Amino acid sequence: MKIVTMGEIMLRLSTPNNEKFIQADEFDVNYGGGEANVAVSCANYGHDAEFVTAVPDNEIGECAIAALKKYGVQTNHIAKCGERLGIYFLETGSSMRPSKVVYDRAHSSISTATAKDFDFDAIFKGANWFHFTGITPAISDSAATLTEEALKAAKKHGVTVSVDLNFRKKLWSSEKAQRVMTNLMQYVDVCIGNEEDAELVLGFKPGKTDVTSGELELAGYKSIFEQMVERFNFKYAVSSLRVSRSASDNGWSACIYCAETKEFYHSKSYDIHPIVDRVGGGDSFAGGVICGFMDGKDFKSALEYGVAASALKHTIPGDFNLVTRKEVEALAGGDGSGRVQR
Repeated sequence: MKIVTMGEIMLRLSTPNNEKFIQADEFDVNYGGGEANVAVSCANYGHDAEFVTAVPDNEIGECAIAALKKYGVQTNHIAKCGERLGIYFLETGSSMRPSKVVYDRAHSSISTATAKDFDFDAIFKGANWFHFTGITPAISDSAATLTEEALKAAKKHGVTVSVDLNFRKKLWSSEKAQRVMTNLMQYVDVCIGNEEDAELVLGFKPGKTDVTSGELELAGYKSIFEQMVERFNFKYAVSSLRVSRSASDNGWSACIYCAETKEFYHSKSYDIHPIVDRVGGGDSFAGGVICGFMDGKDFKSALEYGVAASALKHTIPGDFNLVTRKEVEALAGGDGSGRVQR
């Protein structure tokens, strides 16, 4: 099965040992980004995954491509153009101190790329699934136009489309997000997003749910999913469910609504403590759910696969989820003991 993702890959510079920015004399170097992280997950589970982006024609651009190739992601249609690779700085939080992200991505290659830089007919030839996020259209007006052109091409080729709504308040306002993303929803089959995304990107308010309260109101999710499916004709509406007790201690589960059967399903829950790195957790969830569907699993099993995969991602530093299919299946099957494997 061929899965295509499109977005921005960035250089990630993170403080070591949970240091604050003011303390750091050096940074740990990784590469990552929403759609790139999904591509790595899918390739890691044995699927044919391709990532589409633009990077500068210099050594840093080559390093980003090499980071993807290392994990089996196809990079044949990455355009080399533009001025620079985007950067984000990460201050990793701990306990009650949250993580912080500072972006340095203005004028990045993907923000100025256009459809002329890509052969979408070649990209989507033989593809089964296309995934994008709300981050890419937020980067620039040009990137928003590029995203829609890719979506039109994907639908022309009969490709299933998923989106992770991924609202980023440092990139655009809720008002602009709703204007742009509401239009793009006409191309989407599977919508993934948490309660904040649903409200800020699509304008749906999920009742009493508040992740900072430590409680989940599942009835609110079912209601919002029904509204989303009715308005946008999604086949599935999906949400990860994070209970943030602290930066180091989260509850993690997910829910899904199937438009065809009108079934709402809530997954098993995991307590993740201590969290090693939560960045990329949502992407690993999306990648796991996509993998589950591509494997031919029913929607409940696909959701469980995604939840287990993303729970494990929280134990791995860096953006990419590098757990194996066997490890995900073991956790989904009930083995969360963490015992040494000899």
